[in-house]
This record gives sequence, structure tokens and C-alpha cells, in this order.
Amino acid sequence: MAALARMHKAEPYATGYPKGMRIAFLALAAAAALGAQEVSPCNNTPAYSTCELVFELSEAAAAKHPAPYRTVDMKVEFRSPRHRTLALPAYWDGGRRMVVRFAPTEAGDWAYRVAGNLPEFDGKTGNFTAAASPSPGFIHAENVHHWAYAERDARGLYQAHLWMGASEMRFAFEDDATFRAVADARAAQKFNHLRGAIGGEGADSAYQGPDAPNLAQFRRLDERIRYLNGKGITADLVLAADGAGLTRSFPSWEQRRRFLRYIVGRYAAMHVTWQGVQYFEDSADTRALLKEAGKVLKEVDGYQHPRTAGARVTSAPLLDDGWMDFAAYGNTDDQIGAIEHQLYGVPFVNLDCGREDSGAGKSAAGDVDTAALRKRLWNATMNGQSVTYANTGTGAQYANAPGAKQMTVWYDFFNDTRYWELEPYFDVDGGRALALEDTEYVVYVEKPGPLELVVEKHGYDIYWVNPIDGQFTKGKFKGDHFTGSPPDASHDWVLHVVREGRVEGMNKSYKFESRDIVLQEVESNSPKVPFTVEQPAADIHVRVSPPFAAKIIKETRATRSMMWLWTGEVSADGQGYRVLATGQQGVMRPLNGIAKNFPALMHLRAYGMNANGKVYAVDRAFGLEP
Repeated sequence: MAALARMHKAEPYATGYPKGMRIAFLALAAAAALGAQEVSPCNNTPAYSTCELVFELSEAAAAKHPAPYRTVDMKVEFRSPRHRTLALPAYWDGGRRMVVRFAPTEAGDWAYRVAGNLPEFDGKTGNFTAAASPSPGFIHAENVHHWAYAERDARGLYQAHLWMGASEMRFAFEDDATFRAVADARAAQKFNHLRGAIGGEGADSAYQGPDAPNLAQFRRLDERIRYLNGKGITADLVLAADGAGLTRSFPSWEQRRRFLRYIVGRYAAMHVTWQGVQYFEDSADTRALLKEAGKVLKEVDGYQHPRTAGARVTSAPLLDDGWMDFAAYGNTDDQIGAIEHQLYGVPFVNLDCGREDSGAGKSAAGDVDTAALRKRLWNATMNGQSVTYANTGTGAQYANAPGAKQMTVWYDFFNDTRYWELEPYFDVDGGRALALEDTEYVVYVEKPGPLELVVEKHGYDIYWVNPIDGQFTKGKFKGDHFTGSPPDASHDWVLHVVREGRVEGMNKSYKFESRDIVLQEVESNSPKVPFTVEQPAADIHVRVSPPFAAKIIKETRATRSMMWLWTGEVSADGQGYRVLATGQQGVMRPLNGIAKNFPALMHLRAYGMNANGKVYAVDRAFGLEP
């Protein structure tokens, strides 16, 4: 993937949507909408705000389509002032009402054309003029592992997007007071993503049957996403808990496709991302199901909002299927994140750095205290991941937990860096680092002690930053080998090393070219690999977790500190690979879900990454017995 030619930071307001921006929500009777003499409801809509074309079915059309949700197939194709075409499906909004919700992506004269199986509307056209707005647009993956907004400024520069998320899985179903309290708190804390489920089953179902959307619930969700967007927060929409839940709710392919078109029709014109399921590993054949769903999302979402799947461990096994824009994590195992960052040219988002005990008590294994959450947050960042926060308890009384405030410290710190170019850096001892080499280095020191950092030979400003409150001390350093220790050993620290005199240059003039980020070629199954696999040594029984072990056969300074990742895949069953273990030796995780049919042949791969960031791999094949 080509890196950005140039890029700069967003405005201080988190996602670049101006506060108080007018969002246009207009309705239109079909006959009036399509008459050349009438004014379109999208006229004067600011770019990246929404408007609605509403089509009322005639008596004849309603008689032919008594269940419009199931049988009406309709879309509108929009032509931009720069002659780009964008198509969006219509969604049923009750009675005879079909709606196309649209957001222009630029100011100027637009034209549109209706297509579908309603003869009274098929082929009809219209025009409108969109207004300019200061919005930088929707986000997309850019610069290999990073994020940017869609629009360039007057200088032709992108605005970078510093993703900071929060999980509020039931935000679509909470009472209004609770939702608003949390949304207001997260906006004040500078979060710019809020993650939650829109579907679910039972009391949390947005459908009353496979082809019966709960319109009251969807209208409630409309308002909540509008509210989040108005506060500069993108809604990260989880469509189902897992594959089994998705197929229970929508048993047939046609029902699932209608559901996906419906969701895209209602929400693609808003600031959203798509997260197919919360945990892809939890049920068989979810990979194939998500590939099917991802293809639909890719086809019908004219804005191409970012797509992924949630995971217990990692959703990277799904990247080869071609529908995901980024990979997600449901754990904070640094060995998985650090190694996969070297393997895949996509952004990574950690969806579960752990839930902070905000005073409501711990109720699950992943619930941690504030200090543990902060350490997970900063280590995930050093792996090159965007981060997501969660806390126990609901409502305003828990929303302002200490960990949430420390997330704001994290955001403020990185918002003053060239975060969109920082990549994991390995010439450091005593900490973990990100760097834009020759310019800026960020080192996280989880356990205070002596630190050594190799840099390009220049003069540097040195900042020791307290990640708890953001307070810092400043110093200077000249040379190419920094050694030192944090100001005290009472907590973790962040060292920020910036080339002398370049802070203003980095953050205001934007004169540095973005570098090409070249993914390394993994050295595999060759004499250069410095280790070998000693265990497993024989075929594996799925019900017994086998031991694993790697042996270093070429001792070097770089191999004294290794990270390890063990994966297994049964290609014939198409479930995707599973992370079996991390570390040099131990016992593998249970192999549940890796295969459906036995006996099977499992491809085992052991990755080892040395202290210089070089990744090696050894492959083995083992039989799997039930």
C-alpha cells in the first residue's frame, strides 16, 4: 500500500466535525421529489451532513408489494460535481415509505437517478446543490497502519485521525438518560469512537422476525448515532454477537442480505464503521459467513466505511478474504500484536484493552484496576494499535473513572506528535518504542529503570511524561545514544524524544514527507532461521492441549530477547487460522473450532521476532485426531 504523500493533524476537535454543524434531515413526497420544477430536499445540505429522499408507494405499487421490506429493491445513484458516482440502497421506514439517506461528499451541483423494481420511480432523475462545510469527511485506512479523513485541505494535505474508542455495547438499548450521560462524558474526554451492538437477540433484538425490523428501535438508534456524530464521535456498529447469532436471526442468505442492505441504507450516510460480529471464533463457519456479509457491505456501501470483525484473540485470519480494511484484537497479548503488525499492511484496533473497575466491581476475568488498564493501553500502542477503552458500571456515576481520564492524557500526548507516521522501533533497551526515525521517538517504560535508546545523531528535546496526569519534565540531549532513567520509580513513564527545534516544524508546517512503510519479508524454513520447533513432536489429539517448545540454535544478541507466536490452521475446513500459543514454550490453548472434520491435517507455524524486529517462521504439519 502506498504511503501518504503528505498528511497533517486534524483540528483539536476530535474528529473534525464542527460543533453545532447543522445536520439536514428533510423529507420528500415522491412525486414532488422527482419533478424538475421542485427543489430537492438535499439542496443546500452541507457536505458530510445527511438529507433524505422519501418515496411513497402508490396504491398500485403497495398492492404489488404488501411487504416492501422484503420485495422492494431500490437504490439511488448520485453523481458528484467531480463526476464520481456513489450509490445507496433505499430502506423501508414503515407503511409505504421508502427512504434513501444520503450525505454529499463535496460542495457543488449533484445529480441523481433512481433505479429499482418500482416502475413509477425507476429511471427518474433529480438535481441539487450541496453546500460547503469544514468537515474533513469520513475516515479510511491510510499510510499502511494508520487513519486519515477523506478530504484534503486547501494545501492538498490530508488530516490524520487519531482513533480513540470506548465500548458501550448496549448503547442502542440503554435508557435515554444513561446514553446521553455516557455520550456527553466520552465526548468531553475526547473519545472519537463509541462501539456497540445494534442487533442482538431476545430483549436486545432490533428485529421482531427475520424480515421484520423493529422500526421504533431503529428510529431510536438513528437519533443516537446522530447525537454521537454531532459530538464528533464515530459509531462502531457491531452487527451480531457471533456467526451463530447472525444465522439464528436471519436463517437464509436472502434474509441476511436484506438485513445488511437495510443497515447500510439507514447508516452509511453517517459517521460509522462496520464490525461484523463481536467474536468471530465463537461458532463454526463464521469465516465464510463474514466473507459473504463483507462482500455485501463492500458492494452496497457507497462510502466504503472501514470494515472488520471482532475477535477473542485476533481477526487477522480473515484478512485474506479481501473484505476487511483493518484487523481487530480482543486481548492484550503483546506478542500477538507486535508480530502481526510486522506481517499485515492494515491498521490494527485493540477492541479490548481490558475493562477498568470503575467502582462498580469486577465481574469478568478481563476486569482490571486503573494501573493495569493504563499499562495495557500503552503497550498496545507500542504494538502499533489504535485503542478502545471500557469500564464496569453504566451511566454518569461511572463514566468519569480514573482510567477514562488517563485515556484523555494519552490522546493529548499523541495529538502533539506525528502519530500517523510512528511505527514500532526496536533500538531500545529498558522500554518499548515507536518512532519516526531521525525526527521523533516515543518510549514506554513500564518498569522504571535504566533506559538506552539509539537515535540518529542530532540535538534533541527530552520530555519525561507521567501517563497518569500528563505532567512532564523537560531536558536536552545531543548525540546518538541516549541513556537515562525516569524521574522516579513509583509508576510507569513515557519518554518523548523530539529532534531539537522541530516540534513546531512537525506540528505546524507539515514539511516532512511521509515515509514509505515497507513490510518485511518473513524469513521462513531456511538456514537463516535461528530456531527450530522441538514440540509438538507427534500428531495431536484435539481434546488434549499439547506442549510446545522452540529452541534457539543460533545465539546472538538479537535472539536473547524474542517474541513468539504459534498459529495453526486446517485449510480444508476453512475456519481460518487460530492463535495456539505465545511464548517460547508451554502448553497450547484448546484447539476448539480449528476444524470440523477429523482426522485432519493441521499446518502449524511458529513465528519468532528478535530484538531487532526481524520475524522468522518455521512451518510443520501435524495430524489432528478427535
